Amino acid sequence: MRFRPCIDIHNGKVKQIVGRSLKDEGNQAVVNFSSEIDAAWYAGLYRRDNLTGGHIILLNSRESECFEATRNQALEALKAYPKGMQIGGGITAENAAGYLDAGASHVIVTSYVFREGKFCRENLEKLVQAVGKKHLVLDLSCRKRGDSYFIVTDRWQSFTDLCLTQEVLSDLSKYCDEFLVHGADVEGRSSGMETGLVRMLGQWNQIPVTYAGGIGSLEDLGKFCEISGGNLDFTIGSALDLFGGNIPYDVIANYKGKC
Repeated sequence: MRFRPCIDIHNGKVKQIVGRSLKDEGNQAVVNFSSEIDAAWYAGLYRRDNLTGGHIILLNSRESECFEATRNQALEALKAYPKGMQIGGGITAENAAGYLDAGASHVIVTSYVFREGKFCRENLEKLVQAVGKKHLVLDLSCRKRGDSYFIVTDRWQSFTDLCLTQEVLSDLSKYCDEFLVHGADVEGRSSGMETGLVRMLGQWNQIPVTYAGGIGSLEDLGKFCEISGGNLDFTIGSALDLFGGNIPYDVIANYKGKC
């Protein structure tokens, strides 16, 4: 169990947003924190502290007029910490290798694999051919519908028909090196994790899984460790003092991985 840092970029700036508030129309989002410091600075900080396996997420769609500014920030972050971070947002089989060449350790993919609400295994196989399983992270971020968690795409705006279960994890793990799972309903709210989701992911425990969403205090982190059995890595964004929250970054950066 270790801390995975993040750099979320929206409209060309490092931000922390409320996950479900993100809208492609008008490039809108409810913003918890907007930084005047560029993405490369954060990447350099994570490099200094030897924090590997974090993720850079481009929050604008490729059709947005802000996408290039967001992408440029991401590329500068990769340059500041080569092979130290993963990158996601608009990844396809055609452009994935370019991000690895630019310094990413892995590419993170959702919408290319889940098209129009359906799982597209053909596209997943194309990605594996393009960059190899060892460089691929599947983002299985999800939202609750009834008593189940369904994978969501298009920056968490669209539900797919695929319910996230241990059987699905086992199937998809054949194609990737890791999973990234945001609890999108609680992302950016610092109001507590998706307990049922964390428990299910922690019980699976086959390849590395990073959970993000709702960890808002050190007490929450203790509960997360207990519920997950210490089997999940974690991300904290909005709740860190680095992004305007109350949890000291230095404490989390030095987290020793024990419950």
